[in-house]
Amino acid sequence: MSLNETVSAERTHIGFFGMRNAGKSSLVNAVTNQDVSVVSAVKGTTTDPVAKAMELLPIGPVLITDTPGIDDEGELGSKRVERAKKILAGTDVAVLVCDAGAPLSGADKEMVQYLTSRDIPYIIARTKADLLSEIPGNKENEIYVSNVTGYGIEELKNTIGALAKNAAKEKYVVADLIPKGGTVMLVIPVDSSAPKGRLILPQQQVLRELLDFHIKAVCCQPEEIKSALASLTSPPDLVITDSQAFARVSADVPESVALTSFSILFARYKGDISLLAKGAKALKNIKDGDKILISEGCTHHRQCEDIGTVKIPKMIEKYTGAKPEYAFTSGGGFPDNLGEYALVVHCGACMLTEREMKRRLALARAAGVPIVNYGVLIAEITGILDRSLSPLPECK
Repeated sequence: MSLNETVSAERTHIGFFGMRNAGKSSLVNAVTNQDVSVVSAVKGTTTDPVAKAMELLPIGPVLITDTPGIDDEGELGSKRVERAKKILAGTDVAVLVCDAGAPLSGADKEMVQYLTSRDIPYIIARTKADLLSEIPGNKENEIYVSNVTGYGIEELKNTIGALAKNAAKEKYVVADLIPKGGTVMLVIPVDSSAPKGRLILPQQQVLRELLDFHIKAVCCQPEEIKSALASLTSPPDLVITDSQAFARVSADVPESVALTSFSILFARYKGDISLLAKGAKALKNIKDGDKILISEGCTHHRQCEDIGTVKIPKMIEKYTGAKPEYAFTSGGGFPDNLGEYALVVHCGACMLTEREMKRRLALARAAGVPIVNYGVLIAEITGILDRSLSPLPECK
């Protein structure tokens, strides 16, 4: 996968925040060396977040977002501020943009407290340094820059890169579970819900990671699993299936062969698999009229047998014998207050950053609301949750 093809969830998310007219948009353009944002002397020119996926040296593939001013006013302005805060929740590195000729405002100081409390790496960029009679020396977490002369821009980029590198940790979807030279079987249904001519993101990412680590991959459809296993001279180290095929695949894969799903692997990769496994056990407590939130991290065209709005509710009702009520969210939408829900069911989060998914898990934990993802829920309903978690060291 080339840098230009890197999905947004796997890019370093860099957010530019600050007061209106602090020079955020001009700084974004200077850092990217592109006209990403519209620039104007009028306060509040940026009314909606503007995101640009690109390669930024020395960091690599990034998603840079210019946000509305955190001091925007009025009813509409407060909504813009809330949108900026939602961007902040999924940000890996924050750039707080402040006018070099003015002290930090109350809103700036609140932003610093927010970033610090949530352990989000940040740098304060003091813009319009060219208007100062003398440019002070940089302090810790603070750099003077000029969007006009280019002063300090390279240093700012290098600092952002260093913050991103320090914040990043080596992690894998599956490669750390398989010995080098091992074999993994991928069970990938090709049915009416499968996108035409391509694999879905979790399948792509798993397959590419296996290739990167020189682990052999054998791909088949659910109805081919027996013949695919028979064609191997020795059993695979792991079988990974689409969660919706769990029942059939688990019946055809011997108990001696480790089995899990793409969704469970992504639950481990992006969040807290132990918390989600506990959430699955809450299914048995669902009663008539309980509210269940079903949330997806992406927006897509929903089909007649959509997994989130159709299949998952049917599975829950068949398993529990109850008739709960459902609420649905997708993309960036996710309520901050989960207190009204008896259960949250989330997708595999392949299109969300790890930070954003962990924020959602933290909201559920703080509200005392059990949360589970699609794959873990389906494994519980199928009766193979323990088996599907057994390959994961976190669950032993």
